[in-house]
Amino acid sequence: MTARLLIVEDNRDFVANLTEILIDLGHEVRSADSCKKALELGRDWVQVALVDLRLPDGDGTRLAEELKDENPDCEVVLLTGHASVESAAAAVRAGVWDYLIKPCATPDLLATLSKALRHVDAQIERRDLARRAQRAEKLAAVGTLTAGLSHEIRNPLNAAALQLTVLERRLRKLEPTMQAPLLEPLTLVRDEIRRLEHILQDFLQFARPAHVTMRPVAIDELLSRVVALLRSDAERRQIELECLPRRAAGASGDADQLRQVFMNLTLNALDAAGPGGKVRVENFSDADGSHIYVDDSGPGVAPEQRDRLFEPFFTTKAQGSGLGLPISHAIVSQHGGRIELGRSALGGARFEVVLPRR
Repeated sequence: MTARLLIVEDNRDFVANLTEILIDLGHEVRSADSCKKALELGRDWVQVALVDLRLPDGDGTRLAEELKDENPDCEVVLLTGHASVESAAAAVRAGVWDYLIKPCATPDLLATLSKALRHVDAQIERRDLARRAQRAEKLAAVGTLTAGLSHEIRNPLNAAALQLTVLERRLRKLEPTMQAPLLEPLTLVRDEIRRLEHILQDFLQFARPAHVTMRPVAIDELLSRVVALLRSDAERRQIELECLPRRAAGASGDADQLRQVFMNLTLNALDAAGPGGKVRVENFSDADGSHIYVDDSGPGVAPEQRDRLFEPFFTTKAQGSGLGLPISHAIVSQHGGRIELGRSALGGARFEVVLPRR
């Protein structure tokens, strides 16, 4: 089990020896000799921190609280050569996982770290289970709502669109000078009806996912077509859209549904990048399958929004149903794959889609 471990200690020999042991066990290790450096290295990264009680620029107990504030799922093991009832009580109040007295045997220290890691994994799993349960409840609510209202909404929308067409035909018979001021509001109304139809279609697709027809799919060709379709949109927004399609092992899936996923992810990336920004789409394959990356140079995703991105109806856009990413997630899951959020080398967000080998 690979873990991200932070050692905060000003004893260089101790740090060097422990780092070597932990790296040999397959863990990622960072070390710091001060509270300030520990906060810089541990932010949004550390899973378990091994912290000395007395540090040159502060107290390890206070540092433990700050690390847990920055990384809610992490655990802290506190080390001290000067144990006291007061320091132990302070460690408990700070939410420290364990409190060890130096010098401690290496096997005991490794056993404590292992228990802390298992606890971190259990916390993350419980949170994921709760999020999936919440998502399932929303799915059921959407299905019930959609089944009852789809016809009630679509029928008046179709009638309104038909009447707008009749009205436009009549307006076209007027003098050209009279047409423009009358056609402008008509066009706005038609655009809003079209937007409502798209939202309704999202509801229908999310509540009743289409059957996946598994056929061989050339991912590189699919990505090239998606980028070609969005090229003019990117140019209009003054965004550099780059495609790096690599001929790699193909995948099995429904080409139309996968195209929808990559269209949605690329459009989201264009929205995030903004004028003067950059979006890059690329792929490669390995033993896991086909990996597709959609990167943008935007501001990235705020930590408080990361866990909610795939929730139905959650959106950060002024206009949107909040169903684009949940639909994409559902499609990828139906294909036996996964979709994950990461940090892009361009500075913004990276969405990675992994599809099993054909």
